[in-house]
Amino acid sequence: MGELIAKTPCEGLLPLNVGAISLHEVDAGAIYSVTPFKGHREALSQVLKSAHGMTCPAANRATGKAGARAIWFGHSAIMLVGPTPDASLFEHAAIVDQSDAWAVVRLEGAGAEDVLARLVPVDLRPAHFKRGHTARSLLFHMTASITPVGDTAFQIMVFRSMVGSLVHDLKRAMEGVAARG
Repeated sequence: MGELIAKTPCEGLLPLNVGAISLHEVDAGAIYSVTPFKGHREALSQVLKSAHGMTCPAANRATGKAGARAIWFGHSAIMLVGPTPDASLFEHAAIVDQSDAWAVVRLEGAGAEDVLARLVPVDLRPAHFKRGHTARSLLFHMTASITPVGDTAFQIMVFRSMVGSLVHDLKRAMEGVAARG
């Protein structure tokens, strides 16, 4: 019988550096979908705060910090990225482990927002899209979660099955931005 070998979603594809911009895979830790039960959002937010140091994010927002983030993921949906959910959260929400379903990358460097401007129909310039914001949007032809995590850095999440397309699309946009400069 063959031996299975675990591989990260971006294995063999990243890291990638083009000009001043880099793209690399992020080990995000655990990734859990958290959907509050009807009427439990406030209680969930309080429990999330005491257990993990962050509250439930408002629409188009993210709370927490590197290693432990709660990211708005659509109507009533939150993605808890980093920690394994504390048992107290299960009283207030449906929680599903999705760690193996997602690829997480970090696009970073001067011009990173220019790269994304070629692929995303949302204004991601720092004047409009600051830390603490997040967007669920198209990134070229796939759905992505985009969250600023630094002055010139973005965390991007896509379904693991789409990572080849993600890297291809971002590389082409990175090359276009580098050729301009």
